[in-house]
Amino acid sequence: MKSLSRLVVAVVLLVIVGTAVFLVAWDIPPPVARVEKVVPDDRFPR
Repeated sequence: MKSLSRLVVAVVLLVIVGTAVFLVAWDIPPPVARVEKVVPDDRFPR
């Protein structure tokens, strides 16, 4: 039972480390949608 527990802990740690490495190495592309918003003049101090 002790060796099974060690195996489960090792697999969980390996999955966590693998996920962390994947997220660090993944080059997420920035969004490319253009955003245009009209801001009324009343929102700016005069």
